[in-house]
Amino acid sequence: MTPEVIGVIVAIAVAAGGLFGGLSALLRGQMSKIDARFDKEAARVDARFDRVEAELTDLRAGLTDVRVELTEVKVAIARLEGPTPRLALR
Repeated sequence: MTPEVIGVIVAIAVAAGGLFGGLSALLRGQMSKIDARFDKEAARVDARFDRVEAELTDLRAGLTDVRVELTEVKVAIARLEGPTPRLALR
């Protein structure tokens, strides 16, 4: 091989290495931006789920209170109506 051919091969190898190195750096930078954005969104979604979970816990506590009050109302209505009339056979 002549020195010119070897020089061209070396130049092509250096150019390809630089191109792939630059592409690699570009992709690494984009991935870090995507990761940062994903982490931000994940934190936002986690906060939202925590808020919804707290609201559901409050709602369940409220439903328990409503059930207790409903039972009390049923008992009060039953007391107002009195005992069921029975058929008296004499």
